[in-house]
Amino acid sequence: MSIQIPTWFVTQYSTNIQLLLQQKGSKLAGAVMNGAHIGKQASPVDQVGAVNAQKVTGRFQPMGRVDATLDRRWVFPIDYDLPQMIDHFDKLRLLTDPQSSYVTNSVYAMGRAKDDEIIAAYFGDARTGEAGGGTETFGTALTTAGGQNVSVGVGGATSGLNVAKLREAKRRLMANEVDLDSDPLICVVTAAQHDNLLNEIQVVSGDFGWKDAPVLKEGRLERFLGINFIHCERLGTGTDDATGTSRAVPVYAKSGMYLGQWEDITTNISQRHDIRGEPFQVYSNGTFGGTRLELKKVFRVWCRET
Repeated sequence: MSIQIPTWFVTQYSTNIQLLLQQKGSKLAGAVMNGAHIGKQASPVDQVGAVNAQKVTGRFQPMGRVDATLDRRWVFPIDYDLPQMIDHFDKLRLLTDPQSSYVTNSVYAMGRAKDDEIIAAYFGDARTGEAGGGTETFGTALTTAGGQNVSVGVGGATSGLNVAKLREAKRRLMANEVDLDSDPLICVVTAAQHDNLLNEIQVVSGDFGWKDAPVLKEGRLERFLGINFIHCERLGTGTDDATGTSRAVPVYAKSGMYLGQWEDITTNISQRHDIRGEPFQVYSNGTFGGTRLELKKVFRVWCRET
């Protein structure tokens, strides 16, 4: 064999493109009410409060009037875009064309933006009134006895997510007369809260399951106590009622949250003739916003993480 054979040695490069770990699009858009809108703001629903029937206590009495409370919810559009460029000269030096991967990556990112709008609306201010001039705050009452918060101390002092907290949130949703027969209950958890629940005997034991609604699927919690679970790592933290930092976990009825879309995610690939090298541009954009439709349908469950 010739001593010169190393001259022919080659270097092999990958012909595959792999996207790094990330949440692949929206996980929460399907877990809230949705609607399409135009204009600078939109009202997804007009609301009528409950009224009470009155006893008739005599004959031929004057007839009074009962006025139901009326309100209106508003949602506002937030614009998002994501421009990415691929230089024409760079493409000549590549074995693979990254355009399709750029498109996929941008759609995933825009989907996560939808989730961020929904998450911000869980416990943020909701706009109300005839033209959106009113504000409904989520409130700061952090005790179990009042407000829309489940204390960090339920089921154990400064504890993580547990069955006791889920039961408390569901009890209070039922006490608020949420129709569980027609309105799905949803809980969004991070990996930490999911792991908390896997330490609960009621969750992992088959003695507490039922055939038509399995609790676990391949070790992943999907449904428990009539609550559907969604894993999302984008939940925020806040100061809980024990003045510590906890994860703010939403437990809510689906009809209590809303995502308004002025334009769903759109993606365009074009060549920029106004830039030297005429690069290709992968451009994605969308316009959407979230709001809470009804305060008593949404609870914040404080969960410590270790």
